[in-house]
Amino acid sequence: MADHTSIPGARTPDAPDAAPVAHEGISRRKLLGTAGATGLVLGAAGGAVGYTAAPSEATPLTSLGAGQAMFHGKHQPGITEGLQARGHLIAFDLTAGAGRKEAAALLRRWSETAQRLMAGEAAKQDDTDVARDAGPSSLTVTFGFGHSFFARTGLEKQRPVSLDPLPDFSSDHLDKNRSNGDLWVQIGANDALVAFHALRAIQKDAGSAARIRWQMNGFNRSPGATAHPMTARNLMGQIDGTRNPKPSESDFDQRIFVPASPSNDPQWMANGSYAVVRRIRMLLDDWEQLSVKAQEDVIGRRKSDGAPLSGGGETTEMDLEKTDAQGNLVVPINAHARITRPDQNGGAAMLRRPFSYHDGFDTDGVPDAGLLFVCWQADPLRGFVTVQRKLDRGDALSKFIRHEASGLFAVPGGAAEGEYVGQRLLEG
Repeated sequence: MADHTSIPGARTPDAPDAAPVAHEGISRRKLLGTAGATGLVLGAAGGAVGYTAAPSEATPLTSLGAGQAMFHGKHQPGITEGLQARGHLIAFDLTAGAGRKEAAALLRRWSETAQRLMAGEAAKQDDTDVARDAGPSSLTVTFGFGHSFFARTGLEKQRPVSLDPLPDFSSDHLDKNRSNGDLWVQIGANDALVAFHALRAIQKDAGSAARIRWQMNGFNRSPGATAHPMTARNLMGQIDGTRNPKPSESDFDQRIFVPASPSNDPQWMANGSYAVVRRIRMLLDDWEQLSVKAQEDVIGRRKSDGAPLSGGGETTEMDLEKTDAQGNLVVPINAHARITRPDQNGGAAMLRRPFSYHDGFDTDGVPDAGLLFVCWQADPLRGFVTVQRKLDRGDALSKFIRHEASGLFAVPGGAAEGEYVGQRLLEG
């Protein structure tokens, strides 16, 4: 598991939680542009005292619903955007007899659907109307290729060396049925119905070309849930994401994206990235038996505000040499945050952008909950693998987590106008 203090990803912007009010006969696109008078009038005590049904006075979308990510661009969406409130991860295998031609047609369909839904429009065919009343809600849809995809499509010579299978780790208890896959899709949005709408559309578009291998659902704190924008918390209650690389840093692209040239990767991966996906179960019953002080020693940061145990605020540089009055290191030698620091791993860094998950309780009442860990890097061997090997050798957090599923996917660069994702691979 990578840096527990930097797992989630970029900080999310503050946004109000109010749900948009839609009216019969108003298209989603028209609703996006509406700036008329508020249709639902609230009294001083918050009660509804009037309702206007005229389309010209429709309630405008809140900032949460109006958020829109662009499908076309240098990079695919869903990598550098802030954390979204809802997420779905889904992997497909090509069906028997489906090859390069069928894969190309599928990626073309998926790209068209993603473009339309991210713009707040309905799917081209057989739209389910699940998201009819909502705006784009910062929806992103991201596509990647697994190691097995290349043999299935006769493109072995185009398979990147960086896509070689991940090594085994001591914390692995992997379910092969919920790992890997020919194709991978990441969906995120700030509205649960918008996210599900996209998931259903992607599944339907697969048609006879691909079948679902596995699918997982996740969530994060909704934008606007806190009094001010702040780094997210995970299900252990820890502030999580403090040391994530930021796009404003000069070496961000070098760490996260494959360069156009020169590069050891094939040309079709230019401006792309590699996603490591891990389902990490948190053993919450064991974790919650620890005192807050013991939890902080495991992580190396204060639970209240994410500040390093060596002092300061959340973003204060950690002092790894500081000792207490008894001469003990203030940040324990096996603290998760100490082990995963880039300067302790040859500069290895990755952009973490995960979702929490909860899939109910087992017969003993133990929660099946944790993290759908997704991290992005230009080179997974220098990023995730380097850090995970270090964690394998003595991370205090390891006794409270279990890696239950895994995948590595090559995510090509963004599609230009008129192109579909992966076109340079499939038609090159």
